[in-house]
Amino acid sequence: MKAATVISILALAAPLGLSAQEEPEEAENYIYATYFYCDTARQGEADELVMKNTAPIYDAAVEDGTINAWGWLAHHTGGQWRRVQYHTSNTVEGLLAAQETIGERVEEAGSANDGFAQICGSHEDYIWKSEAGSTQQTARGPAALSVYEVCNLNDEARAKEIVETNFAPVLDKAVEDGKLTSWGWNSHVLGGEYRVLQTMTAKDHATLLKARADILETIYGDGNDAAANEYSTICTSHSDYLWNVQHEKG
Repeated sequence: MKAATVISILALAAPLGLSAQEEPEEAENYIYATYFYCDTARQGEADELVMKNTAPIYDAAVEDGTINAWGWLAHHTGGQWRRVQYHTSNTVEGLLAAQETIGERVEEAGSANDGFAQICGSHEDYIWKSEAGSTQQTARGPAALSVYEVCNLNDEARAKEIVETNFAPVLDKAVEDGKLTSWGWNSHVLGGEYRVLQTMTAKDHATLLKARADILETIYGDGNDAAANEYSTICTSHSDYLWNVQHEKG
């Protein structure tokens, strides 16, 4: 994520030890995401259970600072994952501690055995680190795209550099122009084979896919952009998902 610009009046009021020319470091952001496999005939019931039993507890956890944000996303188009639940914190330790704390609250509320596990009986967990994007500056839209990428572990630092230098200006411009509501680029901390998670959101899926097509055309163009081509040699395969953002807070 880009560090927030410090305007002059705040620089004058900076604490001792921070010069007017320095910018405070933006807090790191980590995401714990659980990807569920669900009975497609009953996944609507799972959504109802989450909104009834899970959402109030997680909303309260955001309000009391246990977590920074959380959300529940429903499958629209893509692979076998049917639902995603995520929560965020400034540290990995915070993510894991919050998981235990909230789990205890779920138990105390008597919601642990509400039948959700019978509908969504298996899952995969990932921890991501937010590396670049607009999400902390702009609200996310209700239609989301996730691109899960398989990348060369040894060259991931270079991939991040390309995103920050070459791709970010194009994506930021799409947000400024109202084509996207937000975008993000996240690196793997823990989990399965995917090493990068790219995200985009917009007001609806048609707008989102049109914006993505325009962005890819701008970045890759006639195929002669050296940085874009280099990125494609680092992250060589991917899986795309469209999600309906059913609930988010934070």
